[in-house]
Amino acid sequence: MASYLPMVQHVLSGIANEAAPNITAVNGTAAATDIAPISSLITLLFSSTALRDWVKLIIIGGFFETCRRWASTLYYKFVEAFYLQASFDENDPSYNWMLVWLSKQPSWGKSRNVQITTASHGSDSPAIVLASDDENSSGSFFKSAKSISYLPSLSTTYTMWYRRRWMTVTRTQQQGNTGYYGGPPDSTLTISILSRDHTVLTDLLREARRDFMASQQHSMCVYTSDVNNSWRHVACRAKRSMNSIVLDPGIKDLLLDDAKDFLRSKSWYSERGIPFRRGYLLYGAPGSGKTSMIHCMAGELGLDVYVVSLSRIGLDDTGLGELINELPERCIALMEDIDAAFTHSLNRDTADADRAPNAKNGPPGSAPSGGPPSPPSTSRLSLSGLLNALDGVGAQEGRILFATTNKYSALDAALCRPGRMDIHVEFKLASRYQAQLLFARFYLPNDALASTGDKDGEAEGDNEKADEDDDSGYASSLDAKTDSSADVPVSEKPAFSGDTHKIGDGPRLSRARIEALAIRFAAAIPERECSMASLQGYLMLYKTRPYLAVREVAAWVEKERKARIEKEMGERARKEKEEKEAKEKVEKEAKEKAEKEAKEKAEKEAKEKETEKEKAATPIAAPKADEPAEAPTPITRVVDAPPPPLDAASS
Repeated sequence: MASYLPMVQHVLSGIANEAAPNITAVNGTAAATDIAPISSLITLLFSSTALRDWVKLIIIGGFFETCRRWASTLYYKFVEAFYLQASFDENDPSYNWMLVWLSKQPSWGKSRNVQITTASHGSDSPAIVLASDDENSSGSFFKSAKSISYLPSLSTTYTMWYRRRWMTVTRTQQQGNTGYYGGPPDSTLTISILSRDHTVLTDLLREARRDFMASQQHSMCVYTSDVNNSWRHVACRAKRSMNSIVLDPGIKDLLLDDAKDFLRSKSWYSERGIPFRRGYLLYGAPGSGKTSMIHCMAGELGLDVYVVSLSRIGLDDTGLGELINELPERCIALMEDIDAAFTHSLNRDTADADRAPNAKNGPPGSAPSGGPPSPPSTSRLSLSGLLNALDGVGAQEGRILFATTNKYSALDAALCRPGRMDIHVEFKLASRYQAQLLFARFYLPNDALASTGDKDGEAEGDNEKADEDDDSGYASSLDAKTDSSADVPVSEKPAFSGDTHKIGDGPRLSRARIEALAIRFAAAIPERECSMASLQGYLMLYKTRPYLAVREVAAWVEKERKARIEKEMGERARKEKEEKEAKEKVEKEAKEKAEKEAKEKAEKEAKEKETEKEKAATPIAAPKADEPAEAPTPITRVVDAPPPPLDAASS
């Protein structure tokens, strides 16, 4: 900065010295003419040698700067002509493809500047596993089971080779795209490959997708919507076998075969101009296996699950339409408890408490028989918006929609028509057939546990009484345990609700013995009274004690039946109380209305009488002098005729 000061002083002194005589001449001319010509000012400016030098410097410097920018632009254009560049947004599935692919590259593990994360990014095979971790050891069993992986650091460029071609990887983060409600910033992954052949980039994407799908072979991804109406990856869940769920015969085959046939029929739909969409409505009692069936089908079909929460705060018709339009072509869209989409009551039984018993599984749209109205809805989502999102003009095609509900009759008929919900499947309460299969599956999950053979079965048959008495394992109830808390007073024991969890070694039984116990267990279960979830919860009490589970099931069923009857009686009493209160309220309102009308009528009559009395008490005013007096009204007197003579009257 100091080097410029002498130059500035030199320029100022030159301007002052050379402009002095000119200023004098100009002043003299101005005194004569009182007008200074513009040309003299221009001459004054260009008469300075320093100013001319600065103008030359600006022109020459601007020329060289322009040339530099042009050269830089041409250089980058030339370089870009030999590079292939691709960007991957964090909200797109391809972003996870590339991260999983990078984690499998040998050179990636040697990077010196990385970011550590425990996110799996849709993969069940993490890049880095800590060598000191031993999941089988007792010390690390209760610790976090998450493995770490390496991510590219922000604003750092990495170089590597891909098929003998130079490649760079850069990850950036956008801080401004966080939405109205805030949220984590979005990341963008950018790769550049030194090649003019686009097939190299295509092969890279195919390889990344293949690695990602291979890592997802035994899992499926779950996505949910955020406050910005965008899909975000939540987690990966292990696929569930179709044999792990016990339903009535034919239900699993019906749904699975229909979905597989639909996914293979895209050209058939296209040729006939039919929208390529399929909807399934699963309805029935709670805990009957609706959500479990959807989980199994997602794993069997190899599709990801996109959960659409219709009761999410801030979701409106426009937001729902955006979510449905952003669904991928092959996926499962899940809408659970669709009957509660437009209400936010904590007890959904209240809405249908007054519904007739024979209307619980009746046609959709049937109205309740009476009783108090349901609470008003606070949802911003309308039925029209939901219908347009399902099969409107902008609805996504290729997806499979699953909707679940516990109240089939509460749904609108327009929502359940073909095209929106093509197949309706009822999930009933557990039958004896389901109870038998569930018991066998619970104590005989695979063939490896039943490898004892017929010989072992015969030996166990001889000691059946001993096995029942020495049912090894444990019971989940506190009274079946003998520990240090046995001497503690009852008032000091912990009070809790639920089942404790402890896995022990149960008896090794043959398949024949398990099937025999399953038949005895199913015989004690009433037909269509218990849900599959309640049966599974009961068997969880006796994880390794099958004999005790069979012996105590009758008492458990009686207890459940008694609890259900008490609940129904309580619901009936509550319903009668609400009806009585509603009736009393109506009668009270009618009585108050009648009293109010009678009071108003009495006040009106009293007011009219008072008005008449005031008119009668008011004196007649005398006429004024200038006004003619009103003529008096003539009074006509009626004179009775004299009575006729007596003789005339008699004659």
